[in-house]
Amino acid sequence: MGYLKRRIFQGMGAVLPNSFVQGILTASLYQGSLKSVCSPLLNCYACPSALFSCPIGTLQHFMVTGNVPFYGLGTLSAVGATVGRMTCGTLCPFGFLQDLLYKFRAWKVSIPAWTRYFRYAVLAGLVFLIPYITHENWFSKLCPMGTLIGGLPWVTLNPNVRSMIRALFWVKIAILLFFVTTSSMVKRPFCRAICPLGAIFSLFNKSSFLQLAWNPDTCTKCGKCQKICPVDIRPDRNPTNPDCLRCLDCTRCPSLKLTTVFHHRPFDVPGTPPVEVAGANSARSAA
Repeated sequence: MGYLKRRIFQGMGAVLPNSFVQGILTASLYQGSLKSVCSPLLNCYACPSALFSCPIGTLQHFMVTGNVPFYGLGTLSAVGATVGRMTCGTLCPFGFLQDLLYKFRAWKVSIPAWTRYFRYAVLAGLVFLIPYITHENWFSKLCPMGTLIGGLPWVTLNPNVRSMIRALFWVKIAILLFFVTTSSMVKRPFCRAICPLGAIFSLFNKSSFLQLAWNPDTCTKCGKCQKICPVDIRPDRNPTNPDCLRCLDCTRCPSLKLTTVFHHRPFDVPGTPPVEVAGANSARSAA
C-alpha cells in the first residue's frame, strides 16, 4: 500500500465512523441501528458524531452486565483472523493522530519491546477484570481517544456536562496530553504499550489469512524498513511480529510483500527454495 493511499484510508477511518454531523450541531448522541455495529477501530461510542460502537466499550459493557461478550469477541476475532492488525495501521484514527504527531520536530527516543506486554495487562485488567468487579467501564473512563472525541466535545457543546466536571476529567486530560506529547517523540506509544484493541488483534498476526512475507535472498539487511515503520520494528527479522500493524509501508522494499497464509512461494522465483511465510507451516500441519 502506497504511503499516500494509507493516509487516505486513515483519513476515511477518522471521518466516516464520525460522520453524524447532526450530533455536533444539536449536541445529541446518535442512537440509530448503526450503533449496534461493533467497529474494528478505537472510536468512542459517546462522541456526538459517532455512528458505530467502540469494540472495547462493547466488551466492557458485557463484562459490567456479567455476560460473556460473544458478539464483541466474535467480531474482533473474525477481523483479526483475516487481516491481523491491519486495521490498526490503515484505519485507526488515534493511530493516525500519533503518526502525524511524530512528524513534529522533537527529541526522538525508542521504547523497549517488552513494553508491549503492558497492553495485555490493560486488556485483562481494565477491559475484563476490573469492569466485571466494579461494574464500571474503566478503560472507557480513561481512554485518551474517548477524551479527545467524546469528552472534550461534550464539555464544549453542553453546559450541563461542563457543570459535572470533577477530578476524573482532569485525570483524563492529563492522560491525553501525555500521549499527545510522547507521540511527538516516540512512534505510536499508545498503540505499542497500551491499546487493548491492538493487544487482541496482535494475537492473530502469526496465523491471519493475510501475511507479510520476507525474502531473505534479496534482503540486504539495510534497516530502512525500520526507519519507515510506524512502530519502529524490523519486519525482516520477524514478519509476524505482534507489534506489526500491517500498514505495508515496508513493502516499498522488494524483499517484503503482502501475501496469504496459503501462498507458500510468495516471491515466485523459479529454481529457488520456497520462501517461508509464517503461518503456512501451521496451516499445513492442521491439514
